[in-house]
Amino acid sequence: MTDNTDLHTRFETELWVDKYSDYLYRYALMRLRDPTVAEDAVQETFLAALKNLEQFDGRVDVKYWLRGILRNKIVDHIRKSVRRKKLQEEEAHDVVDRFLYKASGVPTTRPKPWAFNPDDAFAQEEFWAAFQACIDGLKDPMKTAFTLKMLEEQDTEDICKELEISDNYLWVMLHRARSQLKTCLESKWAVS
Repeated sequence: MTDNTDLHTRFETELWVDKYSDYLYRYALMRLRDPTVAEDAVQETFLAALKNLEQFDGRVDVKYWLRGILRNKIVDHIRKSVRRKKLQEEEAHDVVDRFLYKASGVPTTRPKPWAFNPDDAFAQEEFWAAFQACIDGLKDPMKTAFTLKMLEEQDTEDICKELEISDNYLWVMLHRARSQLKTCLESKWAVS
């Protein structure tokens, strides 16, 4: 009976790979922006799922259980890459901004008005392609922080735990991301 159960489990997990690998790859690629790293993360996800199959209780759909595992793999990868990174010129500006923000508690500059009307642009399908291109142009971990907070609407506390950053640094990154997105959109989005 055990051999049949193991065979059934193996067959079921092979079906998962066929059914969910493309979805998980797209999810990973959007966040990691590196096809090789995304492939590795998906493979690690399936291995972790197989290793921890007894933890799957069926309360959530398999697709979302696998996505949760993948999300943890992505966060782990980002944490490692952030730790390895040396302080670069842009990060030096972040340190200054963080210090100024921490000292005052408020952003030190106000954004300039938009070069186009965002409300009108949101209604146009072509705008969203430009928006996605601008999102893809953000560097990690700024892109991840912006995606998690603004697009996936996760709690600040959860994001800070996942990225191992302070809430002040999260707000600095979000401010920089918004500023860079605005600049990018104003250059990519043609005003008619």
